[in-house]
Amino acid sequence: MQLKHLKTLLTPQEGAAKVTCMAWAPNNTKFAVCTVDRVVLLYDEHGERRDKFSTKPLDAKYGKQSYVVNDMVFSPDSTKIAIGQSDNIIFVYRIGEDWGDKKAICNKFVQTSSVTHLLWPAEHAIVYGLVDGKVRLANTQTNKSSTIYGTESCVVSLASNVSGKGILSGHADGTVVRYFFDDEGSGESQGKLLMHPCPPYAVAWGANSIVVGGCDKKVVAYGREGHILQTFDYSRDRMEREFTVAATSPSGQSVVFGSYDRLRVFNWAPRRGVWDEAKPKEILNLYTITSLAWKKDGSRLCAGTLCGGVELFDCCLRRAIYKNKFEMTYVGLSQVIVRNLSTGTRVVLKSYYGYEIEEVKIMGKDRFLVAHTSDTLLLGDLLTNKLSEVPWPGSGGNEKFFFENESVCMIFNAGELSLVEYSNNEILGSVRTEFMNPHLI
Repeated sequence: MQLKHLKTLLTPQEGAAKVTCMAWAPNNTKFAVCTVDRVVLLYDEHGERRDKFSTKPLDAKYGKQSYVVNDMVFSPDSTKIAIGQSDNIIFVYRIGEDWGDKKAICNKFVQTSSVTHLLWPAEHAIVYGLVDGKVRLANTQTNKSSTIYGTESCVVSLASNVSGKGILSGHADGTVVRYFFDDEGSGESQGKLLMHPCPPYAVAWGANSIVVGGCDKKVVAYGREGHILQTFDYSRDRMEREFTVAATSPSGQSVVFGSYDRLRVFNWAPRRGVWDEAKPKEILNLYTITSLAWKKDGSRLCAGTLCGGVELFDCCLRRAIYKNKFEMTYVGLSQVIVRNLSTGTRVVLKSYYGYEIEEVKIMGKDRFLVAHTSDTLLLGDLLTNKLSEVPWPGSGGNEKFFFENESVCMIFNAGELSLVEYSNNEILGSVRTEFMNPHLI
């Protein structure tokens, strides 16, 4: 994963003016930044500022300076933003579909202590951590909140896995706790997972392990049950400072850690089962990175700093131009963004199982995508944006594809004809035949 600086969205100030939090909308069209003066700025996907709104204190009598915004997160449908504040409240704002829509508070959740971190993994459920150590759930439909689990130590970080079905909370005493809404058959344990030697301010839940950093200048990768896999030790590096924040790429195969003047990038190497450190991104006078946000299609990373700057980076493993008509951006081993150069439309092709995508071809009058992984075949229709991933063990790549039918792809391979419907992840059916003619189906 290489990071390339694209532009500065917010110019840094002379003194401390911390960017407290940032968030990308799940539909990739909006990016929100909360500044030191508690105003949320909204940008479009190209980094142009389009809208803004001010946040409110718990009670007007305490005044506008009485709180800070500690975290914010978009709803899964990208039409609302939840704001977690130090004055013991979460406000949910409806921001609407379009720029300039009226902003209105649609939920409030008053708490017993300061809100430190937020996640919004499912339709009506906001997960949040408090200074008193509780991790709670707020239901925006019923307006009620409940405690998922309590600890004795302040929540300093929250992270979810790639599917959003599991959460990790890091606490000031060094513990990291894991909780599943649904363990998706992995059989992994819940509860206290590991004890990190310092407060785990930077926690990233990658595809195959959990990576933690903090003030001891070390980045430690832990296995599924909390045993140490790898340690990257920078404690002797005079130029390195503490790790303040971490972000995981949407595919879970890269993690980025922010410290002082520097972003460190780690990529998962599936064949060897380890994390590899890529070349760090060093930027002089950037100062401490206080916030990181990764766009949901994996193509952009934003970093907010102590001095109020917001920098936009392009993320990719490699880029290729196909037939002079399409741009393929490999944003992870298992994720490729295919963009039509003439129309600008794009499709995010992702292996649901996390397999490495070998190469992407565009066939059938430039309308259909075909990509192989080691164990599956990815097919897609660029016009309708319907994608499928079907089990397809190593075939040597000798298949013949027929795209005459709009909704079903016919694949002929080694005397067998298989039918795959776009957007369905199972093969519809297959028959053995030596003779193949799409007009006789």
